[in-house]
Amino acid sequence: QVQLVESGGGSVQAGGSLRLSCAGTGYTYRYNSKGWFRQAPGKEREGVAVIRSDGKTSYADPVKGRFTISQDVDKNTLYLQMDSLKPEDTAMYYCAAGPSYIRESSLLLPGYYGYWGQGTQVTVSS
Repeated sequence: QVQLVESGGGSVQAGGSLRLSCAGTGYTYRYNSKGWFRQAPGKEREGVAVIRSDGKTSYADPVKGRFTISQDVDKNTLYLQMDSLKPEDTAMYYCAAGPSYIRESSLLLPGYYGYWGQGTQVTVSS
């Protein structure tokens, strides 16, 4: 069983930065594909950034060049560095874990991930 706990959300002005963390437990966690997803009020959950078990990363177009996903395998922790934040980045951010291999075209699809954290709120004001 994999359990995920996010932290690091908060309120920031446009142009600012935040770093989200996701601590994972469970013996399979280090072999899972892992990712960050977000859901704004009235919108569907969407993929933001993911890292597959082989290190392949994928980013949603709106965050490319601004967000960076990384992980510390020894600490079982996933990170999302968010720079140049925009008001449209405001959402609840969730980390998730899924199978070790997910084909590239599906990496950002929430349905492929079976384990989810409780979420952390990110609010960006203009």
